[in-house]
Amino acid sequence: MNEISKKQQCMTSLDIAAVTGKPHGDVLKAIRKMEPAWERECGGKFSRTSERVKMPQGGVRLIPVFELTKTESLYIATKFNDEARARLVLRWEQLEREQRRVNNEKMTEGQKLLITQSELIRKTDDIRREQISDENADADGCMTVKEIAQILGTTTKALNKLLVDHGIQYWNGGHYKLKDTYKDSGYAQYRNFHYYGLDGEKKERSYLVWTALGMEMMRTIIK
Repeated sequence: MNEISKKQQCMTSLDIAAVTGKPHGDVLKAIRKMEPAWERECGGKFSRTSERVKMPQGGVRLIPVFELTKTESLYIATKFNDEARARLVLRWEQLEREQRRVNNEKMTEGQKLLITQSELIRKTDDIRREQISDENADADGCMTVKEIAQILGTTTKALNKLLVDHGIQYWNGGHYKLKDTYKDSGYAQYRNFHYYGLDGEKKERSYLVWTALGMEMMRTIIK
């Protein structure tokens, strides 16, 4: 017996005959007799198709069959006896349970796939964060202007301005750079910062960090 149709829950007249124990010819007669009233009320005929059936003496023959929805098949079953109608109702309930089980299994598999994808993305992000963390390791013994400003009791803005006013650093391209005169002074070095942009591409920028010698130079300037 066929499963419920994928495009719509349907049962063929052959299925109905097998479930109810009636000859297929009698089921076809009942369908054809009741079709005009259905068409007047619903505005459409029953769906027709064909199936290959094995003949008793061998061979295969193509026969016409109707393909009915649950409502249509139960309408036809009003012409059947109580036992036949009961078997048809029970068969529909069985098919619908099986369909719900299949749908639930598909949903579960889909959820598992989403979880797997989510875990993969999370693990990938963790790996990327670890790599970035390693690449962004602090320069040995160096501090940012902000850290030094807190030690010296001033603000980051004021300390940066002081370094600019004394010709030690200058603003360019969105961050401060060391003047050429002080490149070999031992005051500072560049720390590379790696990160991922919104486009997923790995990016890099550099900024100044200051050595202990550089901090003492700032302390002297402030005094």
